[in-house]
Amino acid sequence: MLRYAIVFLVIALVAALFGFGGVAASAAGIAKILFFIFIVLAIASFVFGLARRG
Repeated sequence: MLRYAIVFLVIALVAALFGFGGVAASAAGIAKILFFIFIVLAIASFVFGLARRG
């Protein structure tokens, strides 16, 4: 999932470089959403992993 966030971030940067504002904004928004979902899932996985050991 982090890979998809990075891909959309790169798409947003390239689109912003060439001046495609709408594409850049939507790709950046998708990248942000995927990144935060990844962070939440990573933290949840870490917490549940610790809970299972204890």
